[in-house]
Amino acid sequence: MKPPLAVLAVVATGIVATTALASQALGAPGPAPDSTVGIRLPDVAAAGDNPQNSRPSAELLSAHPGVGSQGDQVNGEAQPADGSQTLAPDDQPTGLPSDQELEPDQGAREFQAGEEPGDLQPGDGLLTVGPADDPTSTPTAGPTTPAPTTPPADPDPTTPPAEPACSGTRIAPEQNAAAVVAAAPAGTTFCFAKGVHRIGETIQPKTNQVLTGEPGAVLTGSVPLTRWTANNGDWVTTGVLPAAYAQTGQCEDNVANICFLREQVFLDGKHLTRVASRDKVAPGTFFGDYAANAVYLGDDPRKHAVEMSKTATAIGSSAVGVTVRDLTIEHFATAPQGGALVLGPKWRASDNEVRWNHAVGVMLVNADGATLDENSIHDNGQLGVGQYSTVNGTITGNSVQANNTDGFWIADWEAGGIKTTWSNGGIVSGNLIKANRGVGLWSDAYDDGRTFSDNTIVDNAADGIRFEIGRNGVIEENLITGNGYGTGRGSGRSLWDGGGINVNTSSKVDIRDNIVENNVNGIAIQSRTRGSGPWGVNVLRDITVTGNRITMRGGTTATGMVQNSGAVIPTGEVTLNKNSYRLDSLTSTRFQQTGRWYTARQWQQIGQDTTSTFTQNRLPSPSRKAG
Repeated sequence: MKPPLAVLAVVATGIVATTALASQALGAPGPAPDSTVGIRLPDVAAAGDNPQNSRPSAELLSAHPGVGSQGDQVNGEAQPADGSQTLAPDDQPTGLPSDQELEPDQGAREFQAGEEPGDLQPGDGLLTVGPADDPTSTPTAGPTTPAPTTPPADPDPTTPPAEPACSGTRIAPEQNAAAVVAAAPAGTTFCFAKGVHRIGETIQPKTNQVLTGEPGAVLTGSVPLTRWTANNGDWVTTGVLPAAYAQTGQCEDNVANICFLREQVFLDGKHLTRVASRDKVAPGTFFGDYAANAVYLGDDPRKHAVEMSKTATAIGSSAVGVTVRDLTIEHFATAPQGGALVLGPKWRASDNEVRWNHAVGVMLVNADGATLDENSIHDNGQLGVGQYSTVNGTITGNSVQANNTDGFWIADWEAGGIKTTWSNGGIVSGNLIKANRGVGLWSDAYDDGRTFSDNTIVDNAADGIRFEIGRNGVIEENLITGNGYGTGRGSGRSLWDGGGINVNTSSKVDIRDNIVENNVNGIAIQSRTRGSGPWGVNVLRDITVTGNRITMRGGTTATGMVQNSGAVIPTGEVTLNKNSYRLDSLTSTRFQQTGRWYTARQWQQIGQDTTSTFTQNRLPSPSRKAG
């Protein structure tokens, strides 16, 4: 077992805050844009679409930009038919062209009243089929084959076979699962029967054991609360809480400061909100009084099922080669940075649903060669997935949504979708990372050689991707849209606050072929004073940004670089080229370098994006609600 290491959590001032990590704690973008100057991006949404919910069009995701309908004529040159204007290196912005009515494409046929566009008409190249050719017509002569009088011997191929129950040593809901697994030899396969399995102690698999479940097998870390008494308008039960424990982690509400408290309460399966004092108790909430060992409820619990999470971890051990699949894992009272499911070396966790646990849904800890794939990980209290001290871990094909339900610090403390630290190699790919209250995908604190590719990262409250104090990273072919519009402590709109992609004080990071669309900022490159680590002084060096499609419209949205006085970026260490930009105006200052703002033409004149394309369009600026 490796000793605990310190993980760095970012704070708003750029100073490093250190938090101890215990050893058990812790969609498909299109091809890269053509580098030819003057190419334009297709529209993201048609007029009248809601920009807040806009997703890239089929053209944006699959078609080569610039290949499309006949454009208008402006100043004697062909322009895109959507009213866009493109800036090439030798062009000067001249403003938007006037509106013109678009003519039908040459050779196009007009549809008649009542006719659907998909209806075929004479002359559309149909082959006429006569009665003799029609396989559905009745023959007028010739022998007939009588219908069979008995059913065919083979089963109906359209009827799907019944789903087989899982095989192996069966574990019934009433059994002690941890004891059953502990008593079996390495390599045993277990089948959890359908039903609710109350896990009172962590299941610790042995080498090459397989834990799988029948449909409907649920592992829960909660206990029923059944003895309630009416008390001054609330309801109370006693004797169910642990002793008070110290705070770890940082909360969005740093006054009440209760996000670290591990027990969750559920009423008929609905997650209740914890409040900080008895007087705040109301329907939909609860208060835990550790001094009195009492839980107060704002709802009448009679004729309802009330449960409280109690056990810290469902499954975890240091054994090699364990498989976990087809299980629902819920209601575990995980400590901050701790996982309900904790993978070890060469583990594989597939097709599980991990939900409503207090801290992290799934952790990879010292999990060299482990794979987390095709899981649904949602509504966990702090983070969907975490990875720590792991070599060549694979996180792929998962749905990671709506995590950070329990109020951890959205902008800067391990809250949101996926976070990896102190790990080498491996890949995070093909995941849907959506609507998490924090960073979508975050690499922090000495990740080396990590690749983030082909993820769909949508509507997360902080950065879409944040790559911080790492090196040798690749961020490629991700779809990143609608991120960074959260509000609250430490949130903001400047490049210091982040963007669709945020690279912070890292070295040798390649950002290529991503679609970065309508985020709070485009690509933010930050150089901060971040102290020293295992590689020496932490600095920003060798950042390349190429082949990306970046849409920036409205507000202070920008792409560029910021630095503080102690972390000046040397000339040539950040290079942007061969990108395609869609802007609200070619004369807007959408680019920034160390405190100075630039239009597209000025940005090229200082040596950035000299081979990139800048396209102006008429779409309105995206509107975002505070949240």
